[in-house]
Amino acid sequence: MPPTPATRGLIDHLLTHAVRRGDFVLKSGRRSEWFIDAKQTTCRPDGMLLVADAILAVLPDDVTAIGGLTMGADAAAFATAGIAATRGRALKAFSVRKEAKDHGGGGRLAGALDAGDRVAITEDAVTRGVSMLEAASVVRACGAAPVLLVPVVDRGGTVAALAAEAGIELRPLVTAPDLGFPYEKDVPG
Repeated sequence: MPPTPATRGLIDHLLTHAVRRGDFVLKSGRRSEWFIDAKQTTCRPDGMLLVADAILAVLPDDVTAIGGLTMGADAAAFATAGIAATRGRALKAFSVRKEAKDHGGGGRLAGALDAGDRVAITEDAVTRGVSMLEAASVVRACGAAPVLLVPVVDRGGTVAALAAEAGIELRPLVTAPDLGFPYEKDVPG
């Protein structure tokens, strides 16, 4: 599927600021000729606008909250909620902690999320997609409904199967092929 007008600028920004070429060892232990530090886009002012515009272009009207596992989701979720507010759309934003907090209100959720919310789970870059589904599980436990996974970059190409299995729609903004690379699942080795 070709990039939408909302993602063309995002692809250029990622290629300029976030994609690194070389010899990298990924979290999985596999080697790769490229690496993406998508925070170099999601944390720059111009990148924040591009990410928020692209997310808002694919976000269903009935979504009331956006967030995901901290740190990967935070910049995209918070920028999108803030920019949406300037356009008359109220979106709550939240983070899912990696571990439950044992003091204060406790739990894994930080931010604004209410039971009954319809939720978009985001992430800056995904290879397998496990963290997005972990965030979806926490959202469900809070009584909200994860309805969309919207990673800024789908590097791995395997999150689609996990999303389908979980019954959650997937709409990556940018894919590895959009950036000129094969999905990680398609690389031998």
